[in-house]
Amino acid sequence: MAATHTSLNFTALYSEHHCWLQRWLYAKLGNVGDAADLAQDTFIRILGRGDLPALQEPRAFLSTVAKGILINWYRRQALERAYLEALAALPAPEAISPEQQLLILETLHEIDAMLDALPAKVKQAFLMSQLEGLRYDEIAAQLGLSVITIKRYMKQAYLRCLLAMEGG
Repeated sequence: MAATHTSLNFTALYSEHHCWLQRWLYAKLGNVGDAADLAQDTFIRILGRGDLPALQEPRAFLSTVAKGILINWYRRQALERAYLEALAALPAPEAISPEQQLLILETLHEIDAMLDALPAKVKQAFLMSQLEGLRYDEIAAQLGLSVITIKRYMKQAYLRCLLAMEGG
């Protein structure tokens, strides 16, 4: 009975507020296609939760869920733009095929998701090491932490990388 009640709640939420949510997203994005995609993603995320409580403010609930999806979408767009800009800056002989571009973009998205799963300080230390080439003592000094703590952070980040490479 509870699953049926949840199904009815979801169906009502979707039918009563889908158009509103799509218009709300369109106002943020200025693109009908992206707004439609993100509205669908919002409802898919809600459906994936399983339990849908009775909502006093369904539009506030929808906009909260949609904002999270919108933030991820913006981050993904920024990552893709940065990648395409770097790609465009390559000399012609080093141009990459569309298939390779897609694989690289997918890998970048996986790395981005993996890094987002790390605690903020661990992620920051890892990026300072990998992107800026800083030594552990330099990272420790900049973050106001001990070298031992930075080593622990780096171990945590490397273990996360290994797990991601193994598909876990």
